[in-house]
Amino acid sequence: MQNWIERLEHLRAHRAAPWLGIALIVVTLLLLPFALASVGTAWVRITNLAILFALLSLGLNIVVGFAGLLDLGYIAFYAVGAYCYALLASPHFGLHLPFWVILPISAAVACVFGVLLGAPTLKLRGDYLAIVTLGFGEIVRIFLNNLSQPINITNGPQGVTLIDPFRIGKVDFSRTDSLLGLAFSGPVKYYYLLLAVLVLAIIVNLRLQDSRVGRAWVAIREDEIAAQAMGINTRNVKLLAFAMGAGFGGVAGGIFAATQGFISPESFVFVESIMVLSMVVLGGMGNIWGVVLGAILLSFVPEILRYTVEPAQKAVFGRLLIEPEVIRMLLFGLALVLMMLYRPAGLWPSKRRKREFAKTDPS
Repeated sequence: MQNWIERLEHLRAHRAAPWLGIALIVVTLLLLPFALASVGTAWVRITNLAILFALLSLGLNIVVGFAGLLDLGYIAFYAVGAYCYALLASPHFGLHLPFWVILPISAAVACVFGVLLGAPTLKLRGDYLAIVTLGFGEIVRIFLNNLSQPINITNGPQGVTLIDPFRIGKVDFSRTDSLLGLAFSGPVKYYYLLLAVLVLAIIVNLRLQDSRVGRAWVAIREDEIAAQAMGINTRNVKLLAFAMGAGFGGVAGGIFAATQGFISPESFVFVESIMVLSMVVLGGMGNIWGVVLGAILLSFVPEILRYTVEPAQKAVFGRLLIEPEVIRMLLFGLALVLMMLYRPAGLWPSKRRKREFAKTDPS
């Protein structure tokens, strides 16, 4: 009898372990902004940017990781969402709509642009699709840069300023408020909002991954002809992938515009698309948690290098030999090259991709 009681206690403890781990993660995430704020507000802003990149990576993962459609112009949907929010919540057109109205509009408009990109490219794959999507991203940026004459829509290269922050009742995200003796600054408030949006995005991705649509995306990625022979409407499923991925970008863009208070076309250059794609590839295409990990690493590591490279050079050589930005990007590129050589499936690949690379590994 005593043995059975001990076994039951061991089973209960074993079942409780995951919940204790989840509780510890939740508490850490809730206290994280205050710990970072004690070091400097800049680190809270960097964390917010990392969460934004995680949202973008989750959206791109739908297109690249699930459906296998290489998109090099994903940042265009980020730009569309940001400008939707900026134009509807700034003095530019004299509109000041609440954020809970604008964010769905930003997502919807980005979805429309996603369909507009997907419709002409349904027959394209691989490099050809990548070239078209790259061109689409640049076309959007050029339009935003030049839509100031004869009618001033985007204010051209000067961008849109005085963008409204988020407001929930009397809580203004641009001001610092106190609660229970804790100071909730604007970046801290945006952190909690972004964290909530990220959790919601992860839940949506997990549901999509295990749904009929998610399995159809995987089927198209593996063999489009076989998927079509099995009765999958590849046209609609591909368009849905582009639209869903673009929707995530639109929401992230709207939040970005609100947090910055100013946007311009220079915020949405091609390098940003490559950065988001690198996050997806580094973390592990097709794996939701791997994509989030890749976004966090590629957001924080370059910033840590920015703050450590200069003091390290002065300590070793007594003076600054190479600009920190140059070394930062050099190490960043070297790390990606090493990853592709020794762990091409990513840091946290999906089970399917792990099996694929295990089969092709000559060793």
